[in-house]
Amino acid sequence: MSASELDGPDVSEREYRRIVNGWALYDWANSAFAVVILTAIFPVYYRALVVGAGAAPETATAYWAYTTSISLLAVAVLGPALGAAADLLSAKKKFLAVALVLGVLGTASLASLGEAAYVRGSLLFAMANFGFAGGNIFYEALLPRVARPGDLDRVSARGYGFGYLGGGLLLFLNALLLYRPAWFGVGHRDLAVRLCFVSAAVWWLVFALPLFHSVTEPAASLTGRWGGVVASSADRLLQTFRQIRRYRQLALFLVAFWCYNDGISTIIKLAAAFGDEIGIDHNDMLGALILTQFIGFPSSLGFGVLARHFGAKRMILFGLGLYTAISVAGGFVRDAADFYLLAIMVGVVQGGTQALSRSLFATMVPKTHSAEFFGFFSTGEKFAGIIGPAIFGMVGQLSGSSRWGVASLIVLFIAGALLLWRVNEGEGQRVAAAVDAGTS
Repeated sequence: MSASELDGPDVSEREYRRIVNGWALYDWANSAFAVVILTAIFPVYYRALVVGAGAAPETATAYWAYTTSISLLAVAVLGPALGAAADLLSAKKKFLAVALVLGVLGTASLASLGEAAYVRGSLLFAMANFGFAGGNIFYEALLPRVARPGDLDRVSARGYGFGYLGGGLLLFLNALLLYRPAWFGVGHRDLAVRLCFVSAAVWWLVFALPLFHSVTEPAASLTGRWGGVVASSADRLLQTFRQIRRYRQLALFLVAFWCYNDGISTIIKLAAAFGDEIGIDHNDMLGALILTQFIGFPSSLGFGVLARHFGAKRMILFGLGLYTAISVAGGFVRDAADFYLLAIMVGVVQGGTQALSRSLFATMVPKTHSAEFFGFFSTGEKFAGIIGPAIFGMVGQLSGSSRWGVASLIVLFIAGALLLWRVNEGEGQRVAAAVDAGTS
């Protein structure tokens, strides 16, 4: 592998911007699922299906928490192996395309759910979430090849910024569809809700296409039958595990990320269900979530700029401090004004914290093993995503209120911050460079 392949695309500035924007538009694309299905509209719809089947409101919230947890299990188990295979075949884009199709089909199928059909809803959501979470492995693994050295923070932040802007725009359009359906020629609200699910699928598919046109991959390092690919992938994973002590700083960062991202992802996934349970009007919830998206756009870009002066790690720690305050405040939310204030706070830190986590991780990952390591990144993220919502759901059921579930997230942010503080990113970056140099 040549040095130029490891140092990002060797192209003109104009072509570089086209590649970066094409890659970042996938964040714009899949934000449709993140906002409409994971966060704002489908959780409330799903709770209505469960309550319609005779369950209590807190049980409906818990069922949604369990559904999000279980749906991530397959990605968590398969992620590293799929990532290793994608590296060996130089097929990140092909794997991403398969995940995209699964996600889009699953999302569109949610529009077919009937009254009280929450079991089928869980299965279709699991399919769509597998495509969303699995696709992120290969999308994020392309980052070290898309961005030039020293530009990872800015490019990663641009992706998150695009995601917030795109997600906010679609959510705004969906809110108009829900509350002014006559403007769109829609006769009743139930049809409007179903069209929201279809719009998320179409948005995701259409805006994902520029990535496949703009981003290129080097030639495959392995060809042959799938049996050989599977065997080679397994062997590569075993070698990585045997050398895990060589990647001490990367491993420490992963544990830190798994802790604090568990808290972040739980807030994202359960905000709407929590608001619905404590009596926040759905109009106010949608307004607050739209506000979060549009605040998240400049805030994500701002975090990328500030990281140049203060470093990515310091900016992540700042974000975790604010998240700790958000968890405390979440237990005291009483009305729409409180919910809006929390939404503003989340918008300020959410995208920037996650974007810099992705870029900091990418600096410590050998580019020749990027999909494999992002598979581990995703696996830990998904296992964390299994634990957090499950704890949230159990605490809510046992206490009779999800407020205690929100407060319990404090420990995740504090533990993650303490572990991140110990990470020596310079050592991690030197190890990654040495591994790449050994494969040149």
